[in-house]
Amino acid sequence: MDQMFNIVVTLCGGLGLFLLGMRHLSDGLQSASGERIRRIIGFTTTNRPAGVVTGIVSAIVVQSSSVVSVMLVGFVTAGLMSLAQAVNVLVGANIGTTATVWLMAFAPSPEILGLALAVIGSLTYFPFRRGRIRHVGLALIGLGLVFLGMAFMKQGVAPIRESPELSAALGSLAATSLASAAAVAFVSMVFTAVIQSSAAAIVIFMTFATEGLITGETAIAALFGANIGTTATAWLASIGAPVGAKRTALANTLMNIIGSILFLPLVLTVFAPLVRSVFPSAFTPTPEGLFPRIMLPIAVVDTLFSFLRGVVILPFARPFARLIERIIPEKAEEKPHLSVLDPNVTSPIIACEQAFVEIEFMAESVLDMLAHARLAIAGKDVEESERHVCRREDVLDNVQREVTVFIGRVMSPRISSATARLEQRILRLADVLESASDEIRNVVKALRRLREAGKVPQGGDLATILDIHDRIESLAQFTPEELRTGVANASERHEISEEVKERVLEARRVQILRVGVDSGAGTAGVLAELDLLNAYNRLRGFCLAIGAD
Repeated sequence: MDQMFNIVVTLCGGLGLFLLGMRHLSDGLQSASGERIRRIIGFTTTNRPAGVVTGIVSAIVVQSSSVVSVMLVGFVTAGLMSLAQAVNVLVGANIGTTATVWLMAFAPSPEILGLALAVIGSLTYFPFRRGRIRHVGLALIGLGLVFLGMAFMKQGVAPIRESPELSAALGSLAATSLASAAAVAFVSMVFTAVIQSSAAAIVIFMTFATEGLITGETAIAALFGANIGTTATAWLASIGAPVGAKRTALANTLMNIIGSILFLPLVLTVFAPLVRSVFPSAFTPTPEGLFPRIMLPIAVVDTLFSFLRGVVILPFARPFARLIERIIPEKAEEKPHLSVLDPNVTSPIIACEQAFVEIEFMAESVLDMLAHARLAIAGKDVEESERHVCRREDVLDNVQREVTVFIGRVMSPRISSATARLEQRILRLADVLESASDEIRNVVKALRRLREAGKVPQGGDLATILDIHDRIESLAQFTPEELRTGVANASERHEISEEVKERVLEARRVQILRVGVDSGAGTAGVLAELDLLNAYNRLRGFCLAIGAD
């Protein structure tokens, strides 16, 4: 009983350290790379090789295909990438993630290496409060925990050889036929889905093989199930998310299922004989019955399987994407304006990308509101235009509130300075754009009061207001890149702003001088027009704030 307790505690503790290390490693690398991850994935085009290379590099950078798949869920949901493009990246990510297995295969002494990395990481993490060095330190601590977890798992597995019952139980997982290989793959799939890490599952089966508890063929068969089980992470990320997220998760799962169905029958006939012939010493036991070199051929098969699966899927990426879209069709109802915000997202980078889509929506809405306000000023579809402005302003109130809560939830001191700046800009833009929408609504309210007072702008007054309005509308025009980074050369905008300011001041002076002179200039009408002009002046300031870096 004591021996069983020690085995379970040591093995589970090692697994916990391994998973914690993988989390810190991934978080540290994501934070250190900052905008690079977004740019790497954003580089993806319809060009298939570019998409595959993007996936490989992204998976190597963050050391997890699950993280990349969750990122893709966010990008597809936000409309930043098509499903066919995501398939190309997934093919590369499944190849790139095998780098973790190679790292484990070549680890000389997990205990010493893990402790050394933890020490180095601590020296670069704890003394610094911010900056890339701190994030690199977190990644090194994570990598050290990965190796320490691997060492503890090895210690937990070793006593199993001394227990006839446990050895027999593991020995029953022998891939001696296609049916038994499929059974091993199924067990591996379930186990990987539970711990949500194919790397951890593969390392455990590697350790079993190293200790001689399972055969090399069994460890190779386990690779196929681990590749399917790891897709559970993308499904968890898609819960409650829009259709695009579910399509990405399904594409990832089907890719791995198709690959396993095609290549699992080759485990005993092709893969195992191939690595036995190339690495004969790896399958030769030591006097103690151990197989210390068997990790290398398992890593080779893992990479070879991922590559062959990509070769099969890649030429059919677009038809494959269309199949996924038929299986999970778009809902018939209108897409809600906040549908790109995935409540399950945990990556600050993806959260920023999704929130920025809403910022672009808000900026487009401000232009739309200005266009309808102009129609009302010109006397065209007045009531409908005013109602449209009011409805859209209510929508932007909600968007600003949701974006603020969404970004606030994923803010973390671990994020890179570039990501932190983007989060701050998103929050500021959401606030400024919502305030701009308030002022456009104030313009419409003032216009309604003018009508009620019998002072509908006409002649010179109408021309002045429309001129001010058109200049404001030109100030509110921003490209997505200008929204993200600010306007590089703002001199022209400032010139327009000063012209608007002067025209508003002159129009205000004219209205004030009319009081007591023009018998038709009632107090209510003058106040309403002054409110309208003041709203335009405040709107001018908000437009400048939007373009500020």
